[in-house]
Amino acid sequence: MKRVLAVMLSAVLAATVFSGCGQKNEDVIKIGIFEPLSGANAAGGQLEVEGMELANELRPTVLGKKVVLVKADNKSDKNEATAAVARLIEKEKVSVILGSWGSSYSIAAGDLVKKNQVPAIGCSCTNPQVTLGNDYYFRACFIDTDQGRIVANYCANNFGAKKVATIQEVSNDYSVGLVKIFTENFKALTGDENCIVATGNYNTGDQDFTGILTNIKQANPDAIFAPGNYTESALIIKQARQLGITAPFIGCDTWETGPFIEVGGADVEGAIMTTFFDDKNPVNDAGKKFVEEYNKKYPEKNGNIDSVAALGYDAYMLALDAIERAGTTDTVAIRDALAATVDFQGATGGITLNENGDADKDVAIIKTVQDGKFVYKDTVKLK
Repeated sequence: MKRVLAVMLSAVLAATVFSGCGQKNEDVIKIGIFEPLSGANAAGGQLEVEGMELANELRPTVLGKKVVLVKADNKSDKNEATAAVARLIEKEKVSVILGSWGSSYSIAAGDLVKKNQVPAIGCSCTNPQVTLGNDYYFRACFIDTDQGRIVANYCANNFGAKKVATIQEVSNDYSVGLVKIFTENFKALTGDENCIVATGNYNTGDQDFTGILTNIKQANPDAIFAPGNYTESALIIKQARQLGITAPFIGCDTWETGPFIEVGGADVEGAIMTTFFDDKNPVNDAGKKFVEEYNKKYPEKNGNIDSVAALGYDAYMLALDAIERAGTTDTVAIRDALAATVDFQGATGGITLNENGDADKDVAIIKTVQDGKFVYKDTVKLK
C-alpha cells in the first residue's frame, strides 16, 4: 500500500512540476532574431546579433517577464528568409522580429510580417522598399535615400569629381537601389547627364571582375561608387589596383565589416564609406554606455565596434520600449506603440519613427580604412 501511495505521490509531484514549467513558459516573451548566420553575409548578421545579445543581458525583462531571444538563420538566401520568418511566427510565436542584415532578405520576408501582423524592426537594412507600404516593418537606421545623396555630395565636393563610374551587385536590392539614388543625385549636382562614364554589373558570389574594371579603366573616372557585399567589394578594389586603377573608391555601410579589410588588405586603404556609428565619438549617453558595455562583453574586439552591432542593440531596446508602452504582448498593440516612437535615445542617436516606419536620424558618419582599421573621417548632418 505504501508503495502505491508513493507512486501516486510521485505522479502528483511530477504533474505539478510540469504544470509549473508550463506556467513559466507563459511568463516568457519571445523576440525573434532573423539574420544571416551562415552563407555570404554571415559576418554582418553575427555583428547585429552581438548587439542584440548585449542588450538582452542589460535588459533581460519587460512587463515582469523574461525576454528570450529565438534565432532563425536566413542563410544569406532570399528563399530561406521567408522560411526563417515563417518559423518564428508560426512555431515560435514571437512578439517582435529583429533583422535582417541585408535589405533583400528583409524585403523577401516583408509580406509574411504584414500578413501575420507581427512587427519587425530592421537594424541596418537601408533599402526604402523594406518598409514602403508595410505597416509592420520598422527600422533603426537611416535609409539609402540619405546614403545615396551623401555619397554624391562627397564625390562632388570632397573629391571634386566631375565623372564617376558605378558598379552594382545586380542580385542585391540594396546595391541596385543605392546606385540609382546616387546617379540621380550626382547628375543633379553636376548638371551633366553624361557624368556617369561607365557602369558595371555583377552577381553575388562573383570573383573575377576583370571585364568590368577594364572598361572602367578606359573611361578614366574621377571616382568609383561600388556599394555591395563586403567580400565582393573588397575583391573589386583589389583587382582594380592590380590593373593600375588609382581612382578613389567609395561605398556604403556594408563595407564596415571585418572581412572587407581581411579580403582587401592594403588595397582597400583609403576606401571611403558612409555608416551609422562611431564608437570613438558616441553622440549621447546611451552611445557611451553601449561602448562601455560592448567592450566589457567582447574584449577580443580590442575596442573596435562595427556600427551594425550598435544598431542591433538599438533594435532590441526599441522593441522593449514599445512592448513596455503597449503594456501587452499583443503584436498589433506593439506595432502601434512602435509607430508612435518619438525621440527614443539609442546608442546610434535619437530615433523618431516616421509615417513609413523609417528612423529620422540626425547624422550619418563617414569612415575610411587607415592602417588596417575603420577610422572616423567626418559627420554629416541629415537634417
